[in-house]
Amino acid sequence: MASILFTGAGSNLFPSTSKDSNEFESVRIKGLSLKKGLPFIDRNMKELTITNVATRPRHPVIIPDPSLPPETVNDRKLAAWTSIKQERWEGELLVHGEIPMWLRGTYLRNGPGLWNIGDDYQFRHLFDGYATLVRLHFDNGRVTAAHRQIESEAYKAAMKNKKLCYNEFSESPPKPQNFLSHIGELANLFSGTSLTDNANTGVVRLGDGRVICLTETVKGSIEIDPETLETIGRFEYSDSLGGLIHSAHPVVTETELLTVLPDLMKPGYRVVRMKAGTNERKLIGRVSCRGGPAPGWVHSFPVTENYILVPEMPLRYSARNLMRAEPTPLYKFEWHPRSKAFMHVMSRATGDIVASVEVPLFVTFHFINAYEIREDKEGRVTAIIADCCEHNADTSILDKLRLNNLRSWSHQDVLPHARVGRFIIPLDGSPTGKLESALDPDKHGRGMDMCSINPSFLGKKYSYAYACGARRPCNFPNTLTKIDLSEKTTQNWHEEGAVPSEPFFVARPGATAEDDGVVISMVSDKNGGGYAVLLDGSTFEEIARAEFPYGLPYGLHGCWVPKTG
Repeated sequence: MASILFTGAGSNLFPSTSKDSNEFESVRIKGLSLKKGLPFIDRNMKELTITNVATRPRHPVIIPDPSLPPETVNDRKLAAWTSIKQERWEGELLVHGEIPMWLRGTYLRNGPGLWNIGDDYQFRHLFDGYATLVRLHFDNGRVTAAHRQIESEAYKAAMKNKKLCYNEFSESPPKPQNFLSHIGELANLFSGTSLTDNANTGVVRLGDGRVICLTETVKGSIEIDPETLETIGRFEYSDSLGGLIHSAHPVVTETELLTVLPDLMKPGYRVVRMKAGTNERKLIGRVSCRGGPAPGWVHSFPVTENYILVPEMPLRYSARNLMRAEPTPLYKFEWHPRSKAFMHVMSRATGDIVASVEVPLFVTFHFINAYEIREDKEGRVTAIIADCCEHNADTSILDKLRLNNLRSWSHQDVLPHARVGRFIIPLDGSPTGKLESALDPDKHGRGMDMCSINPSFLGKKYSYAYACGARRPCNFPNTLTKIDLSEKTTQNWHEEGAVPSEPFFVARPGATAEDDGVVISMVSDKNGGGYAVLLDGSTFEEIARAEFPYGLPYGLHGCWVPKTG
C-alpha cells in the first residue's frame, strides 16, 4: 500500500483530491477515517499519513513551520494574492495523471511572493512583493519542488530593519522633510543607490548555463543556483555602459543576451549584446526618442533573425512620479498620447536604424514574437510582423493590479480588455505602420497576457502561442489559452475560481511539429491550495497535475533548465 508522509509542527496543509480523481481511498488522522474525496486539515499534529494516493511510494515531504500565522479553517484565502508562509520549502509532489518520461529538467518560476514586512507594513501593488523563486524538477515521471526567497539587498534590509529601505515599483521609503535631504534623495535616485535590486520579475538561463533573476533595475540582476535556489550574488556587468534600468525581459539564446537600456538623461534607448560566457555588454546601436519628454516603458521587446525592434510607447518614464512619496495611478510612468507611438527597427549586425515608423497608440507589457516578410521578387525583407499582448491603449491595467483590487473581487467584470496586437512594420520607407488584432479577441475572452512560444521559433514565422486569457466575469486573467495564429482559433483550459500563472512551453526532444511538447503552469486554486498543471502542447488537454501541500502566491515568468547527462 503506497503512502505519503507529511511532517512538521503547525504545517498549513490542505491536501484534496482532483475533481475527477479516484486515487484517494481513505485518510487516517490520528486514528480517524474520513470519506474519500473530503479535504482534511490538522494544524497542530506532528505527523499525518495518507493511504492509497499513488501507485508507487513517495519520499517524505518536509514542511517547516510557517513564519506567519495561518488563516483559520473557515477563512481560507486564494493563495495567489497572499504572502508566502515560509521562506523556503522542498519536497516531492503528489502526481495525478502521467508525467511524460521524456520531460527531464527543471522549470524555474520567479515572481513577487512576499507583500508585507512583518505585521506593520503591507505593500499595495502586485509588482512590489519580494521575489520568491519556485523550482519544479521533472525526472522519470516524478516531480520534486522547492521554493525560496531571493536574498536581494532590498529584501535583507527590509527583514533586518523591519521597514522599507529601497524604492520599489510603487512604494518608497519615507521622504526627507528638509531641502538638503531632498537633494540627497534626488542624487541617490539618479545614481541608482536608492533603487531596488528586488529581482522579482523574470528568470533566464544564459547560454553558458548560469541562471539570472531580473527586474527592471540593472542592479537587480541576481545570479542563483538552479539546484538549491541559493542566492549566489549580484550579477556584475564588467563593462562601462552603466545604466539604471533595462528591459525586464532580455532576449536570450545559446550564444548571446540582447537587451535594451532606456536612457532617461538623453531620451532614447541603447541596445546591447552580451556574449555567452562573459559579463560584458557591448553597444550594438542607439535609438533616439521621436516624441515625449522621456523614453517609453520597454518591459520587453521582440527580435527577428536580422533585426531588433525597439518599441516607443506613449507610456513614458516620469522622474517626477519616481520622486513622489505616494503612488500615482500610473506609478513611475505618465501617459503622453500627444507624443504618439513608434516602432524602431535596428539591424542586429550593424546597429543601423533601417526603419522608424509611427504606429497607433498602444500599451503592452509583453511581446510574443516577431518575424520577417519577404514578398518582393528578389527575396528581400519588405515588412516585419510583431505580435504582442496589447491592452487597447488602455493604461488602467496598471492600477487594476493593486492588491486590494485583486483581493476584493466582487464577481464584477473589471478586467480591462486585451488582445493579440499585430504590428505590421513596412521596410520600404513608409512613415507609418499598422496595428490590428491578430485574431478575434472574443475567442480568448478579451484577456491576453503572460505568453510563451516554442523557443525554436524565436524570430521566425510561427503559428502557436500560449498565454493567459479570460473567462468573464473576472478581475484577472483566469484561463490558459493556446492560440493558433494560422487558423485564427483558440483552445482554453479553465478551472472555476483558479488563477493560473504563465503557461510555459517545453518542446519534446527531437520534435519536428511546432506544438509537440508540454505546457507547464502553476495554479492557485479557490480553496487556498496550489498545483502545477501540465497540458499537452498539441491537444491542449490536461495530462497531469502535481499538488503542492500548500498554496503558492501568483508568479510571473519562468525558464527551463534541461537535465544534462
